[in-house]
Amino acid sequence: MSCIFCKIIDHEIPSSVIYEDESVIAFLDLSQVTKGHTLVVPKKHFANILECDPDTLAHLIQVTQMLAKRIMERTHANGVNILNNTHEAAGQTVMHLHFHIIPRYDEKDAIQIEFHESEKQNLEELCALLK
Repeated sequence: MSCIFCKIIDHEIPSSVIYEDESVIAFLDLSQVTKGHTLVVPKKHFANILECDPDTLAHLIQVTQMLAKRIMERTHANGVNILNNTHEAAGQTVMHLHFHIIPRYDEKDAIQIEFHESEKQNLEELCALLK
């Protein structure tokens, strides 16, 4: 059984496609967190960004950038969030790589992204670990 995005790619499930080429499809998210909320998806199935090959990922992000500009211009958005969730712990619910383009209009949008300071980290140790 294929995933829901694979079914959209294969046109087994109707969707509101705003862009499609040989390797990428972009369609309006059914939830429409904000007006113009779009998903950009590679046609080849990759579970997440960590599994995607570099060429596909490069094209995917180029299309995402182009569409974000178009969506902002045509919806008169004041900003945009471009999000990717990888694995359930990060909020991924469909296990097919995708980017969310979420136009932002004002602070009262139906999405809230907040950053809070976590426990203090030893940056020297962390830097050594990650180099």
